[in-house]
Amino acid sequence: MSIRPVIAQSKAVPTMEGAGVKLHRAFGFDDPTMLDPFLLFDDFRNERPQDYLRGFPWHPHRGIETITYVLDGTVEHADSLGNRGTLGAGSVQWMTAGSGILHQEMPKGAANGRMHGFQLWGNLPSALKMTAPRYQDIGALDIPEVIDDDGTRVKVVVGKFWGKRGPVDGIAADPQYLDITVPAGLRKTFRIDTYRRAFAYVFAGSGRFTDASAPQGVLLEKEVLGREVAIRDLSGDRTLIRFGTGDEVTVTAGPDGLRFLLISGAPIEEPVAWHGPIVMNTREELMQAMAELRNGTFIRAPH
Repeated sequence: MSIRPVIAQSKAVPTMEGAGVKLHRAFGFDDPTMLDPFLLFDDFRNERPQDYLRGFPWHPHRGIETITYVLDGTVEHADSLGNRGTLGAGSVQWMTAGSGILHQEMPKGAANGRMHGFQLWGNLPSALKMTAPRYQDIGALDIPEVIDDDGTRVKVVVGKFWGKRGPVDGIAADPQYLDITVPAGLRKTFRIDTYRRAFAYVFAGSGRFTDASAPQGVLLEKEVLGREVAIRDLSGDRTLIRFGTGDEVTVTAGPDGLRFLLISGAPIEEPVAWHGPIVMNTREELMQAMAELRNGTFIRAPH
């Protein structure tokens, strides 16, 4: 067994998207190889409806998959293929944009005005970039949750973990998407396939991720005569943790417990040509997509 070293950590940055939705971006529109096969991760969390109600009106996607996980409130969605519905608290939508789709997402919030969810973009390999679009809408009750004897809780959104398999399937990057809650003060280790890129995103409580290499400025813990001694502050809300190679991640929850996403996937390792919500392999493919948007041929007929 080898602990994955913490190679970087950063705070999600406030930004604005759609028609004026205030959110925090953990990564995106930077180096696409950094967390290949993942391209972007947004935390849309608001207490004030005026900060999100204008939503994300009609916009295109091609060449990627978008994963929306709603924790609180609702999101109404519709697309150019005639699909429409509502994502409620605890539900997930995994949209394979493939050859192209136009859609909109309009957050509505809970009765108390709170809205909270995440959106992750996953790249598609060249062989699947022009595949037919499809949705997988998963309700909260269909997402398995495993509760360990020590109180650790893991919701398995995608992939297999602790004997449970998430309901989303057929995803190009063969990802694992886990929503993990660790009780206060508990140290816990989670296995990850060695060949996957992996990151954690802390969104409630605080914790300390063990770092075998102990680089300067990274949160870690160390063993001293059998006792764990904290030598940095705990990582808290809206913190992105990027890991190096290894087959396990170990974390110790802070005094208020810890909740975080642990996401990993097989890297695609292909060239990326990226403009907004369209991600292709070459500049020529990207320019073709933009031309098709202008001339009305972006949406392909089903076949």
